Amino acid sequence: MIRGIVFDMDGLLFDSERLVKRTWNEVGEILGLPGLGEHIRHTLGKNRRGRNEYFIRAFGEDFPFEAFDRENKRIFAGIMEREGMPVKPGARELLAYGRKQGYKIGIATSSSRNYAVEHLKGTGLYEYFDGGVFGDMVTRGKPDPEIYLAACESLGLEPGVCMALEDSPAGIRSASSAGMVPVMVPDLVEPTEEIRELAYAVCKDLWEVREIIGTINVVS
Repeated sequence: MIRGIVFDMDGLLFDSERLVKRTWNEVGEILGLPGLGEHIRHTLGKNRRGRNEYFIRAFGEDFPFEAFDRENKRIFAGIMEREGMPVKPGARELLAYGRKQGYKIGIATSSSRNYAVEHLKGTGLYEYFDGGVFGDMVTRGKPDPEIYLAACESLGLEPGVCMALEDSPAGIRSASSAGMVPVMVPDLVEPTEEIRELAYAVCKDLWEVREIIGTINVVS
């Protein structure tokens, strides 16, 4: 029986990972690192620290973090100003359905609190959440279970009665290790056989997630 639903954000609620890939590719051209956006596949679900650790492994200790952060922020802000944050099809409806059915709704995103709250409020999704944890509130990022354990605690629920919705392999590993019911909705990366075994289900979109949730009774 499921009493709570905990959502990842980027790549699940927002179609933001493609925007990040575009941004990184533009930044890469400026920094002399063509194809930088392709590396996003190795950082999905990770927080800033995990991303930076990957950059060091991939490019060496002399990776230009200061220039990267400056140009990344500038270019991404420009895209947001021109295009806004795209909400995934079915996201708003799924959140409304979960609320109506009496589930507690949480978020567990590797993004910083300021970034996440800004875009959740800007898209009108913030009001659906009862609690959650952001990437700058934990010590260890996904695939460590810390963020999902903390998110369940913020809802006042045990992990075993919470479903986790994720688009990344790191997120599925995190939720599984936390003892939750992981459901994957792939975005940029398709699940391996290992990830499929860890997931309760793999759905093609958020509309399919709603169908799965609809078969589970709410525990009062």
